[in-house]
Amino acid sequence: MAAFGSYLKKHSEALVKDVGIEAACELTGKSKATLGRYYSHNAEHADRFMPIDAVAALEEAASYPHVTSALAELKGISLSYNESRKNTEDREGAVNADVIMLSQRFAMLMAEYNQSIQDGIITMNEAKRMLKETAALQHVLIEMKLHLEDETV
Repeated sequence: MAAFGSYLKKHSEALVKDVGIEAACELTGKSKATLGRYYSHNAEHADRFMPIDAVAALEEAASYPHVTSALAELKGISLSYNESRKNTEDREGAVNADVIMLSQRFAMLMAEYNQSIQDGIITMNEAKRMLKETAALQHVLIEMKLHLEDETV
């Protein structure tokens, strides 16, 4: 536990600071002292970690899912975080817009692939750029699926 304990505590602290200590107390129902113990590196608090319901409440209010991403990294999992939260109320013409966005994103992925494969080797940075485009393409497909489901209801 010591190997990842410090890492999780560091990210728990970042989460609380992202939200703000006062807001974090309000969201979790915990005191400042209790929240502080969750990310304290003192030996007496080494076995104390933030409960998952508190993490979920704070990450909902935070600008970034600090603890969730730390847990994923510890397990070797890559998460795709989309910080844009579009207004889902205006759906008129959404499928048409999705088709256009889908074709644009696919074109960007193919352009990235074409540029990356020119020398016959795909470097780490090129792979990362293609992965980013693939994740964006996947996001558009999910949005399109949701819009299509809305139209069939």
